[in-house]
Amino acid sequence: MEEGDPLRIDIVSDVMCPWCYIGKRRLEKALAEVPDIAVSLRWMPFQLDETLPPEGKDRAQYLNEKFGGAERAEAAYEPVRAAGAAEDIPFAFDRIRKSPNTLDCHRLILWSRAENAQSEMAERLFQLYFVEGADLTDPETLIQAADDVGMMSDLVAELLPTDSDKDKVQRDLDNARAIGVSGVPCFIIDERFMVMGAEAPETLAAAIRHAHETRPGSDT
Repeated sequence: MEEGDPLRIDIVSDVMCPWCYIGKRRLEKALAEVPDIAVSLRWMPFQLDETLPPEGKDRAQYLNEKFGGAERAEAAYEPVRAAGAAEDIPFAFDRIRKSPNTLDCHRLILWSRAENAQSEMAERLFQLYFVEGADLTDPETLIQAADDVGMMSDLVAELLPTDSDKDKVQRDLDNARAIGVSGVPCFIIDERFMVMGAEAPETLAAAIRHAHETRPGSDT
């Protein structure tokens, strides 16, 4: 790594994780606090529930199994709603009809790296799921999302029915757990420092500054 290279931040997340959406917003605020530090962002996969079938699961059934019913789920989501409101995220959990297996979403985010559009893709998928209540297991939803961020949606339409890059995503999933990522969001800064959870912007900004100042070869 050259001294002048951007500071790399790996964002380990899952698009069905509301705290990951909140964490994205807080990271954006953190980066605004350190405009003098050049960074490159790389989105990495994590699955909150890899046991979900490829076609997903009925949301009501999922909430009943996870929380013991809609009422308990609503109570669990109350702090999420509050945190989301503070970050201008209008969570609409009542619109969600299906809890998705997000493997194909992670393939799509991986493919968007070639277009330097990973953050835009993650944002669009978060928005589709948490605000619009879209079905993220529907190929047409993912193809349209690709088009929305300027990817070659016709190529995405060809690749989605295949096994293309499923092994790559699985290796990244396995690696995340191997290095100790047990929950998301997780921010890995300069491959040296790990910040777990949707921490406050000032906490993330401090971690980024520290990583920048302690880079090998840094004179600061």
